[in-house]
Amino acid sequence: MKPFPLIILSFSTLIVCFGNLYGQSRRRLVWSDEFNYTGLPDSTKWGYDIGGAGWGNDELQFYTFQQTKNARVENGHLIIEARKETIGTNAYSSARLVTKGKGDWTYGHIDVRAKLPKGRGTWPAIWALGSTIPLTWPDDGEIDIMEHVGYDQGVIHASIHCKKYFHSIGTQKTAIISVPDCSEVFHVYSLDWTPETITMLIDKKPYFSFHNEHIDKTSWPFNAPFHLLLNIAVGGSWGGQKGVDDTVFPQRMEIDYVRVYQ
Repeated sequence: MKPFPLIILSFSTLIVCFGNLYGQSRRRLVWSDEFNYTGLPDSTKWGYDIGGAGWGNDELQFYTFQQTKNARVENGHLIIEARKETIGTNAYSSARLVTKGKGDWTYGHIDVRAKLPKGRGTWPAIWALGSTIPLTWPDDGEIDIMEHVGYDQGVIHASIHCKKYFHSIGTQKTAIISVPDCSEVFHVYSLDWTPETITMLIDKKPYFSFHNEHIDKTSWPFNAPFHLLLNIAVGGSWGGQKGVDDTVFPQRMEIDYVRVYQ
């Protein structure tokens, strides 16, 4: 018989271990969409950002409203689809779904199980914005749970933006991780958000953390309600840095579920 290994844990280690387990057990599901229906996304949970004026990033798509060609639920998945088609002065269509006014949270844990589009010019994102009305960006904060640009296939980005830290002044806080099969396999992209720390994870593995500096709102506006956004942009100042390959369209992001715990 193999002897049991002798394990010696300090009292402080036990406190941490049991404290983490207790914290996890106290977490409760407060909002979710399992996409166990067919047709347009559930209007009690999802709204739309609409239009095609570049969205501050010189993006090329027009975001449509209640168009199943761009946003629909089928076979248990939410499909967000970017298409090559002309709408007004825009050469592409897509959708940007938002929970604002239907799901807004301060702190918690968000899981989004998704499979990403691929191809040069695609720019899918799973992210959160402050629910302030009107929103002042970046002062009111942005949390990028997942971003992927098609010219850099398999590299996943996580970031935060606020008045002190954002990309336009080169101070954004960000991290990357390699997920080579992100367009072939579903992965769980997660945000863990407390009064002290914002952490991003993939398949329960953390790879980005940002800590509250306890200075003022310029470095931590993340103590107010935020809402979730899901979208595929086309081109833009980042996604279009190496052009857009029109032969790859249509491209879709598939979401298996969205779950919010507090």
